Amino acid sequence: MIGFRLALLLLLVPLAIALNVFGLIVSKTLNRPNTQSEQHGYRGTGMVLLQERKAKTAALAANAIPASVPYAGDEGAKAGTVYENVKVLGNVNVGEFTRLMVSMTKWVAADQGCAACHNTANFADDSLYTKVVARRMLQMVQHVNSDWTKHVGETGVTCYTCHRGQLVPPNVWFSDPGPTQAGGSAQMPAGKNHPSMVAGGSALPLDPFTPYLEQNGEIRVASKTALQTGNPQSIKQAQWTYSLMMSFSKSLGVNCNFCHNTRSFYSWSDSPPQRITAWHGIRMVRDLNSNYLNPLSDKLPANRLGPAAGDAPKVFCATCHNGVSKPLFGVSMVKEFPELREKTQLQSDGR
Repeated sequence: MIGFRLALLLLLVPLAIALNVFGLIVSKTLNRPNTQSEQHGYRGTGMVLLQERKAKTAALAANAIPASVPYAGDEGAKAGTVYENVKVLGNVNVGEFTRLMVSMTKWVAADQGCAACHNTANFADDSLYTKVVARRMLQMVQHVNSDWTKHVGETGVTCYTCHRGQLVPPNVWFSDPGPTQAGGSAQMPAGKNHPSMVAGGSALPLDPFTPYLEQNGEIRVASKTALQTGNPQSIKQAQWTYSLMMSFSKSLGVNCNFCHNTRSFYSWSDSPPQRITAWHGIRMVRDLNSNYLNPLSDKLPANRLGPAAGDAPKVFCATCHNGVSKPLFGVSMVKEFPELREKTQLQSDGR
């Protein structure tokens, strides 16, 4: 009997320890998060943004703005008359031109320095692809700040909005065909049923960006007309739309009701103003991908392209927003750089 009790004790003690450890892990994992709420709709509509305090603190740190180089004034010779081969900012005075170059180095190539885009033995040389790309990106920034104010407002964007000190922005996307699909009746051409981080870890379509943020696909779940009139919407389209919307939510760190009144997702009149801002943002992203980023594919080396041939890196909401509803929490950096608001025509061949 004593031997049986000892054996039972030896069995139960490790089990009790294991259960305690398991309970501790579960309690830490499933602890109620420390959240704060912010109402942004009418009372009673449930339009409330929930944010975890720890996540917001981390977001504030990640969106800290680097110190600006003091303004150099608008006096002095123009950069185009002093330096060779200045194709975009030739009308900017030398002091401000130098200030912007120093700032761009901090914004885009904090580790590499000037050599990231320039042959430092001959700054006029165009042999580095990064210099060719940087010219076009300067024009893209000017285009956004001049022509897309319905989305960026007076806040505008700078190189830092997307790059955050890195040569390649942390958040870009490539076309994703997904894993090889089976043939015949087992084929899943919608690209779903594989966990997708884009869609919040769900099994929704892997690549909602190509049809909606590169092409002009109609983003819709509910049809405008009854089925008898020839409803063009499909379950497949709804799945792609949900995948895209989940990526929007993650990109901005918000709930669905940030742009929609969940009483009626379809209704524009019941939606908050952010939905109109987002509508313009979607079209802005399509414009940038089609007219600025995709055309650079022949200038980029193979290691900067996606798995598909000639697939250039492209932008989506997270490229600028980086997980917050307003990039850099709405702080404007461009107001200190007026040359980034004025559209410039490239000289020579446009590259």
